[in-house]
Amino acid sequence: MRVLLPPLASTPLPPPPAPMRGLAGETMGTCWSLKCVLPPPLEVPAVEAAVQQELARVIAQMSGWEPQSALCRFNRAPAGSWQVLEAEFFEVLAHAVALAEESDGAFDPTLGALVDLWGFGPAGAPAQYPGDADIVRESRRCGWHRLRLDASRRAALQPGGLCLDLSGIAKGYAVDLLARRLDALGVANYLVEIGGELTARGVKCDGTPWWVGFELPPDADRMPRSPAPLRAGLSDWAAATSGDYRRFFLDGTTRRSHTLDARSGAPAASDVASVTVLHRSCMQADALATALMVMGAQAGRQWADARDVAARFVLRVPEGHAEWLSPALATMLD
Repeated sequence: MRVLLPPLASTPLPPPPAPMRGLAGETMGTCWSLKCVLPPPLEVPAVEAAVQQELARVIAQMSGWEPQSALCRFNRAPAGSWQVLEAEFFEVLAHAVALAEESDGAFDPTLGALVDLWGFGPAGAPAQYPGDADIVRESRRCGWHRLRLDASRRAALQPGGLCLDLSGIAKGYAVDLLARRLDALGVANYLVEIGGELTARGVKCDGTPWWVGFELPPDADRMPRSPAPLRAGLSDWAAATSGDYRRFFLDGTTRRSHTLDARSGAPAASDVASVTVLHRSCMQADALATALMVMGAQAGRQWADARDVAARFVLRVPEGHAEWLSPALATMLD
């Protein structure tokens, strides 16, 4: 077993003088969970109500599955109209556009039309999968370059037919939003997770860090070759994983993942099975993991190395899976 100890997790902290509490539920088509130590007089019902309020806020603003969400209303807005966005929506969109520029479009929040075309949107799988003409047609509606933001008015321009999709960043942002709310409530020790994206503060009841295992593809234990287990002791860090095994369909023997590549207009095709990123922000970790998946093994590793991104790549090889740790992540190994 190998362990990662991010810098802030290596300093021993006194154990909190209260029992552990656990909460869980469903949201955004997946599950959420919270393990925490509550300071008196804070009780579980108040924390659960706060969690539900923040999750509802993200869904109401950024869901591509709720027809009346702010995102869906933007996607239906007439060409040339400026749409004033809620603060949280604008914050996420601004970060998404900034990463789209830095990654040369490997992360692109404007691929909603292609998401629907490939059957990963609310309408579900199409009767037949798209051909080249379909991809070219829908790709013309996409492109982060078409999106204009006005920070002074917290507004975004709908150029016409542009469909936002924030599925590669919204869960991570929701984790950050929950963390902010827990901080405001005075909760100093917790681990919060949504669909595998998570962040932690403080320590567990025994004074140890919040230990989490890094994901491997579900078939890894059946393969002749697989990376050794890797755990991270999180404290004031977040982790997010993007994998081609989370949502996909098989087109013959080809795995078609829900992670789309704007350059081809199709599911990203590479030998990368998953990317996990550690970052102070879960939103950033979530989006970076998606971008690195799209870049592929060689370009993704170079990009992560150049920017000191703490990333773990799991690669598909003939015997099973191989692993590459970025230098920024390797330095955290104990």
